[in-house]
Amino acid sequence: MKKQQLFLLTLLLCAALQLSAQNTVGLLSYEPSLTYDGYNLIYPHNQPNVYLLDNCGEIVHVWEDSTQYRPGNTAYLLGDGRIIKTKRPASVANDAIWAGGGGATVEIRDWDNNLEWSFTINNDTARLHHDIEPLPNGNILMIVWELKTAEEAIQAGRDPNSMDNDELWPDYVIEVNPSTDEIVWEWHFWDHLIQDIDPSKDNYGVVADEPGRLDINFDDDGHPDWLHCNSIDYNPEMKQILLSTPFLSEIYIIDHTTSTEQAAGNIGGLGGNGGDFMFRWGNPQVYRAGSQEDQVLFNNHDAHWVLDFVDEMHPQFGKIAVFNNQAGPDFSTVNTINPSWDMYSWNYLLFDGQFGPGAFDLTITHPDPTALYSTGLSSVQFLPNNNVLICSGRFGYSVELTPDNQVVWEYKTPLEGGQAVAQGTELSINNNLTFRIDRYPTDYSAFESRDLDPQGWIELEPDSTFCGLILPTTDLMKDYSLNVYPNPATNMLTIEWQGGVYVNIEIFDILGRRVDYFRATGGRKYLDISNWREGVYVVQIGGVQSRKIIVK
Repeated sequence: MKKQQLFLLTLLLCAALQLSAQNTVGLLSYEPSLTYDGYNLIYPHNQPNVYLLDNCGEIVHVWEDSTQYRPGNTAYLLGDGRIIKTKRPASVANDAIWAGGGGATVEIRDWDNNLEWSFTINNDTARLHHDIEPLPNGNILMIVWELKTAEEAIQAGRDPNSMDNDELWPDYVIEVNPSTDEIVWEWHFWDHLIQDIDPSKDNYGVVADEPGRLDINFDDDGHPDWLHCNSIDYNPEMKQILLSTPFLSEIYIIDHTTSTEQAAGNIGGLGGNGGDFMFRWGNPQVYRAGSQEDQVLFNNHDAHWVLDFVDEMHPQFGKIAVFNNQAGPDFSTVNTINPSWDMYSWNYLLFDGQFGPGAFDLTITHPDPTALYSTGLSSVQFLPNNNVLICSGRFGYSVELTPDNQVVWEYKTPLEGGQAVAQGTELSINNNLTFRIDRYPTDYSAFESRDLDPQGWIELEPDSTFCGLILPTTDLMKDYSLNVYPNPATNMLTIEWQGGVYVNIEIFDILGRRVDYFRATGGRKYLDISNWREGVYVVQIGGVQSRKIIVK
């Protein structure tokens, strides 16, 4: 009987793989036993909704908004089930400051989409854009453009020949307290400039002697959106902020232990440098510490410390990850670096005037390199099982790769210009722009006691055959070879079963009361039971097989 079940299971899996190969949008491929189990948050361009998808590509929750709005560009799911999202008006025709990635408003909404808080900067002199960063204290870091006139820019040392539009929009960072609507801290690039073309103007000096400052004349095209910072991240242990500027192909770390006054100068904070850069990396020619041959970042996006949902045992823990958009002429890479940090001086080390390290710590390409190429947008997330989740933004293509570079999950955002398309539609570059994808673990606190049943697909005429064929096969596997250990258990419980497909796991106490429930895949689950009462419990899988355990 088991052989017949296994044979039928194999036939169904093969059929699912064949049919999934025909998919052009939505879920393209899926290896349940090798993926990281979680829910995927996406906020595609040209439409107003934030979607939470399971690994089958089905919607399990959505935060809808009016069609009058567009992403501005990110959204984050907090542990209590609320989201922090950025947005802007769909029409930007009369806006004084506008460029790709422009935002306007930051909102906090609860799980049921009720608006709890809103904050807007979009006027003649400043505009929010691209990214935000929720802080552990409940405050939010935001990136802002500030308008500088030609006169202000030239007085700061800008070459008059690089003022094609008579304006410059350098970036600054604000920290906002949602409880009071106050800006409680801020930092400006404008306070940390250097120039060497006009001794009669401000900020004159030797660029190579000031690696903590930015050359106001290093520029590509004279467009007012000079820096275009596209991501911001925070390291809560080191109290540092990480910024990414694709137009200069650099990343920067600044000190958040400073006051606003110290952040405007070069004295103060744990590093002693005030608001000057503690670290910069990617394109040393910007600060005259190298040549074009030394440039290793190219139009970088989504620079962040690898900290979320991973522990110290993860091989990339604490390193900086970045999506390197134009690493090659027709391919992008994912990279990590391990900066040269000196905890005793609380500073990053310079070697011959250049910040270390001298090379990437890790480089990841797609098995078919040209299948992962995006000249802009895009993201990377290292997952707890050592897989990596990557979004190629201009193609709305997301892929999960194992450490040995095996494709185990693929999803293509099924939208064209913000409108849902039918399965079978062929999409091309910029049809389905997707700024970022983030996967949250199934046991993330935001999901506790939430209804996460599938609600359908984003795409029209969806192909349910892939997951629709895989998931029902759990009914055939009456023998899951369920293993639960240690037994007795005290702090941590491991649950193992055969088969990587989704299963329902329930835990009951001796009186038959359900004390825990979750849906999982992958064949193994770790449970923290340190807060459980002593006694006898029953672990049941798929409603058909169970094991007793004793908790001491």
